[in-house]
Amino acid sequence: MAPDVIGWMASGILLATLIKQIHKQAQDDEAEGVSRWLFLGQSAASIGFIIYSWLLDNWVFITTNSLILLTALIGQWVMWRKRGRKVASQAGGRPER
Repeated sequence: MAPDVIGWMASGILLATLIKQIHKQAQDDEAEGVSRWLFLGQSAASIGFIIYSWLLDNWVFITTNSLILLTALIGQWVMWRKRGRKVASQAGGRPER
């Protein structure tokens, strides 16, 4: 089995777990969830790994880390929306859509 095939398979598994976490957060009625520091750290690490992978011309990791960065941004967006709705409902206002 070629090394890149192993890399692509591992990337798929990792991305599936991250997507499942975002889906779980989106379904959770509470605005609780993963710390914003995790998202910041994940984003910073992903950017560093994208640059590193680009310098090595490694497309498995360029793609994987770009998609991981995207999951961090989507996850953070989900949390911001949920927290905004929670604050609005606690203040007696209508939650934003």
